[in-house]
Amino acid sequence: MTQPLAPTVALKNGAQMPRLGLGTWPLDDAEAEQAVATAIGSGYRLIDTAFNYGNETGVGRGMKASGVPRDELFVTTKLNKEDHGVDEAQRAFERSAGKLDVDTIDLLLIHWPNPQQDRYVDAYRGLVKLLEDGRVKAIGLSNFKPAHVDRVIAETGVVPDVNQIELDPTKTRAEVRTYLAEQGIVCESWSPLGGRSDDLRHDATITRIAEARGKTPAQIVLRWHMELGLVTVPKSADPQRQRENLALFDWSLTADEVAAITALDQGGDVGVTDSEEFGH
Repeated sequence: MTQPLAPTVALKNGAQMPRLGLGTWPLDDAEAEQAVATAIGSGYRLIDTAFNYGNETGVGRGMKASGVPRDELFVTTKLNKEDHGVDEAQRAFERSAGKLDVDTIDLLLIHWPNPQQDRYVDAYRGLVKLLEDGRVKAIGLSNFKPAHVDRVIAETGVVPDVNQIELDPTKTRAEVRTYLAEQGIVCESWSPLGGRSDDLRHDATITRIAEARGKTPAQIVLRWHMELGLVTVPKSADPQRQRENLALFDWSLTADEVAAITALDQGGDVGVTDSEEFGH
């Protein structure tokens, strides 16, 4: 069996989270089952899904098919706005755990704050209860702005383990990253390669560094995330690309290369999905 390749980061509540994993959106159940089994066989141990992706059953099947013991895997899922509430979060856990066919979930996130319905603090209270009951090993947020995070901490007294946010070299989110670091919250990037657009992988700065290093543009961007101390979960169903995406840990970028990539930032929250307006 291939050994895990990604180093881990210690979360506030004691769990060890791999720093690079497999994202699964927008794979369906059948695609997710195959992609997850292949990825785990290549050394991945972190798998990221969500109720909203509609593929938790496939992710669970892929984990089983891999043959790797459950306690060596770290699975993340996320609950929707209809599950914002203490009791609702318990039901969301039961539903997702059932689909994944697991007894515990390693990391459960609130997918979006949905501030218009103003129930994300109660949803987080529900996550805290799951943590206290030992049904989840870590809890966190996704797409939460610092003001949302401040309120969660102020009203519950429990600091989240993780905030998963949209982040790539054109959206470096420097202020948010600094804020999360000050709180001791791990920052996790989604859409680390710029989403469905290939623009980032064709960027002149990225391709120049890739050619000089003998790496793929995706590897350069993902290594940049590692240099910034982030966790990230690139999606790929292609076995070769999965292996390439994981081959990041026996080399590094220079400070100048990191600075050149960071300089691609468009400034502020340009291009970032606004969680005050969007959510599910």
